[in-house]
Amino acid sequence: MAGWLIRWILNFFAVILTASIIKGFEVTVPGAIFGSITLGIINAIIRPIVIMVTLPLNVITLGLFTLVINGLMIWLAAAVIKGFDIHSFTAAIISALFISIFSFVINLLVKD
Repeated sequence: MAGWLIRWILNFFAVILTASIIKGFEVTVPGAIFGSITLGIINAIIRPIVIMVTLPLNVITLGLFTLVINGLMIWLAAAVIKGFDIHSFTAAIISALFISIFSFVINLLVKD
């Protein structure tokens, strides 16, 4: 349980750091809190379904379409959460790339 909480807090900071790096991605502190929670829920429930549906396209693009899917998931979270704003689809894809890299490193460092 402690590993999950540490990962969530670090992902919260990853969202804030990504918003400070990427132009077109703006976030407030409450938006980052609820956005990281919503993004986690979306990635746990909706993303696997979308990946299965788009599997042929993902195979054809050698997995690069997953980046587009991740951008769509962030864009969906931005549509639901106030204070978690994405201004363009390009910003969503680049933000998805940064958040994915940060999450990968966090998951390597924090074990359950």
